[in-house]
Amino acid sequence: MQTPPYPINHVTGQWVETLVANAGALRLGLGELECGARVIDAGIDYPGSIEAGRQIGQICMGTLGKISVQASGPVPGWISNLVVHSRNPVAACLGSQYAGWSLKHGEGKSAFHALGSGPGRILARKEKIYEELKVEDGASVATLVLEVDRVPPDELARKIADDCGVRHERLNLILTPTSSLAGTTQVVARVLEVALHKAHELDFPVLNIVDGVGSAPLPPPAPDFLNAMGRTNDAILFGGSVHLYVNGPDESAEALAKALPSSSSRDYGRPFAKVFKEYEYDFFKIDPMLFSPAQVTVSALESGNTFRAGCIDTALLSESFGVVL
Repeated sequence: MQTPPYPINHVTGQWVETLVANAGALRLGLGELECGARVIDAGIDYPGSIEAGRQIGQICMGTLGKISVQASGPVPGWISNLVVHSRNPVAACLGSQYAGWSLKHGEGKSAFHALGSGPGRILARKEKIYEELKVEDGASVATLVLEVDRVPPDELARKIADDCGVRHERLNLILTPTSSLAGTTQVVARVLEVALHKAHELDFPVLNIVDGVGSAPLPPPAPDFLNAMGRTNDAILFGGSVHLYVNGPDESAEALAKALPSSSSRDYGRPFAKVFKEYEYDFFKIDPMLFSPAQVTVSALESGNTFRAGCIDTALLSESFGVVL
């Protein structure tokens, strides 16, 4: 059983308090909904920052991962890069960071939609994946990260807190629009999570993944949502590199390495914004195998052998990132 040694939401709540204490330096806004839930604005009415996005990324991983900004990475010549490491990648990435909780309030054009990520998901347990992960938590505080450009309605916050089993004033909602510096950073920080999620989709026994490191270039935010979303996806699809350490036979590790890279998808080869537009902005039409890192390394711990597949595509990254050569 892969269970963290402490209540994830409790420890994450302490990290949120540090984020709040440094809100001014991080260019974050603080607010409170009528029900008492705390709202942290990381890019709507306040500019946020790369450092805010880095810290939010770690919070989103339930504090079971470390994220650093580095001046070198998998893409030659690109100076802004994120490196992500988790000592417990299944709990950190699938149990906490994955945006798997569908949230909605209202109807029609004014309806509020969001996908919740972060350790609050563990408390609510709305997703079938928790039957496999066996990750448990019983904290009295909950934290969710929402990739949105407006504040959620009070009624939805009340429901989220109720579903998590915490008092309304013990709910933290961190808002990170994709087109912001913090939003871009925390999305690209999912490079390891994307690999774990695809491994799960490939029916690889994810509990055999015992450690992991990922790296991806940090793109400049785009002023509009479509291109901002495209750049963050492309940073992983064309520039992401992941190293997984797994238990099990060589045959299983080799098969995982060959199947994981984004180039194995039928939709590979164009910037994500173009793919999304061609499918008439319908995510469900996109090949789900596209969402994975560009390059993958899998080390089999029992034999000591390592398998690699995929490659970095600098041409597609330059097209996506708007680089003027």
